[in-house]
Amino acid sequence: MATATATARTEIRKDKDLYVWNGVDKRGRKVNGEITGANVALVRAQLRRQGIVPDKVRKKPKPLFGERKAAIKPGDVAIFTRQLATMMKAGVPLVQAFEIVADGLDNATLKKLIGDIKLDVEGGTSFANALKRHPKHFDDLFTSLVDAGEQAGALETMLDRLATYKEKTEALKAKIKKAMTYPIAVLVVAFVVTVILLVKVVPQFESMFTSFGGELPAFTQVVVAMSEWAQQYWFIGIGVIAAAVFGFSTAVKRSDKFATRVDAFLLKAPIVGDIVTQSAIARYCRTLSTTFAAGVPLVEALDSAAGAAGNRIYYAAIKIIRDDVETGQQLQFSMRAAGIFPNMVIQMVSIGEESGALDEMLHKAANHYEDAVDNSVDNLTALMEPMIMSFLGVVIGGLVVAMYLPIFQMGSVV
Repeated sequence: MATATATARTEIRKDKDLYVWNGVDKRGRKVNGEITGANVALVRAQLRRQGIVPDKVRKKPKPLFGERKAAIKPGDVAIFTRQLATMMKAGVPLVQAFEIVADGLDNATLKKLIGDIKLDVEGGTSFANALKRHPKHFDDLFTSLVDAGEQAGALETMLDRLATYKEKTEALKAKIKKAMTYPIAVLVVAFVVTVILLVKVVPQFESMFTSFGGELPAFTQVVVAMSEWAQQYWFIGIGVIAAAVFGFSTAVKRSDKFATRVDAFLLKAPIVGDIVTQSAIARYCRTLSTTFAAGVPLVEALDSAAGAAGNRIYYAAIKIIRDDVETGQQLQFSMRAAGIFPNMVIQMVSIGEESGALDEMLHKAANHYEDAVDNSVDNLTALMEPMIMSFLGVVIGGLVVAMYLPIFQMGSVV
């Protein structure tokens, strides 16, 4: 029976289309908008229930080449969770909160996702089980905490904690991206400018140099040779770079051994290694604090923390810690034995275990390391700017100097 009900809801969901309408509201004002419905008659009836007298209702035409669906990003899920928590804290029923949140969204894909969840909840499915039908956007940690909130009758509190967790996690990711994006963008620009100079500018100077006679300076000869190679084989260079990037990303996705080596290298890399380490510890502490405070058993909370660490070295270590805790060992001793956590974190966990406030101490540790990541990113950016400017000056300036060296030599001879 349950399967038949779920199938019926799915069929209803698939049959609904998007309609555009215009009409008059209770105050006599002209209004218009979009609404989903099974047919025109039902859409008109739905509008009348909302106090709108519909004038024209027609199915929204689909684009010629199909509609491009907007992606649902983790940040969108964080905003949805925060809005839902705010609505429920204000006393708005869950189903009505779905409608209010969906009405304020511009992302059609996210709006449809919320509509699907709403239909499931209206049909008698629990909120957690409705979320489990969309594992791409709501992971096991999210659904487990929602389930715990429903079971305890404190869903609004749990959603508030989840919203804070998602916001902190996305803020941390944004800081890491900020640290990596700037130097990569500058290097890409430097590469493009260098290729343009070698392919377009240097040949103009080379034709001028041939009229000089005599031998060109060694530096200029090297640049001219690079230019001739770039003109003939530029596509090979781009192909090699594209193949290297594609091969690296594929190897990381398909080979756990290679990905583990990359993660281990990142932890030991100069400057960047500190940021990666601090972010992994911050995620571990934040996830463990959120799940443990929600009443999730410590062993299960460690499972979630391992997946959220974002680094395979920490993932493997946290799994070992979980096994140790499962046998009855204290968390502080297991973390110390892992050998990858700073003494400060271990001491805070020790205090938390002794005082019965483990979630609070982990929360403070997460805040500390998130701030540390923020400071490290700012310091890295400040350090990288003069280094990148110097690099650009050497590369671009070196090409320009190489082209003008023969002219300078002619001037000295004259």
